[in-house]
Amino acid sequence: MKVIILAGGYGTRLAEETHARPKPMIEIGGMPLLLHIMKIYSHYGYNDFIVCLGYMGYFIKEYFSNYALHRSNVTFDFQTGSREHFDSVVEPWHVTLIDTGAETMTGGRIRRVREYLGEETFMLTYGDGVANIDILDLVHFHSRHGRAATVTAVQPPGRFGALELGESDVVAGFREKPEDEAGWINGGFFVLEPSIFDVLEDDLTVWERKPLTTLASKGQLMAYKHSGFWQPVDTLREKNLLEELWRSGKAPWKVW
Repeated sequence: MKVIILAGGYGTRLAEETHARPKPMIEIGGMPLLLHIMKIYSHYGYNDFIVCLGYMGYFIKEYFSNYALHRSNVTFDFQTGSREHFDSVVEPWHVTLIDTGAETMTGGRIRRVREYLGEETFMLTYGDGVANIDILDLVHFHSRHGRAATVTAVQPPGRFGALELGESDVVAGFREKPEDEAGWINGGFFVLEPSIFDVLEDDLTVWERKPLTTLASKGQLMAYKHSGFWQPVDTLREKNLLEELWRSGKAPWKVW
């Protein structure tokens, strides 16, 4: 099963970091956030990734083209011009990097990688959030309910749009950024069927708006409730929080 990672946004609320690199390449513990996310999936056996690039996408391409250099020790022999890598980190990954446009919205980015997915169930998440979610349990939940889409529902402080959950955790609708409550919200980590492409119209389609509300109105969106750790990185404070957890050796998302 392929995993799409949305990695093309500007990350304007984290300008201290994103003026020089795309947000998924912000480092936590000396390793890009994007790799933390990929390692979560890889731990559960999912190693085929499609990364949707946009803002400073070349930065991500250059990183992966020199992955062995970034993730190993190296000896340079200046007389022979040779280079020898050792103590390399070898990942069982297949990584496809697709330029989906700097101005393309989230739904448009998903739509642009349609041809790389075939007709199989696939996963989707954002390139700026980590969790200690059990990916296998999430996939099993999706396969059991038989709907078109599963969203992971989480419960952080209420500055995000809330999910309205009906009977049996069918998503009934969305409410944008409630002021006084911390209900279940969209935490990413989706499992999706190819039929969701029917609700993606063009590059300006925002996945979190009309597509998800349409799926919800048709009873085709289910919520997988995750009450464990979940943390997006939208601000410098949140980035520093993850860094502190990593340094303490108590990073909950480090399941690998």
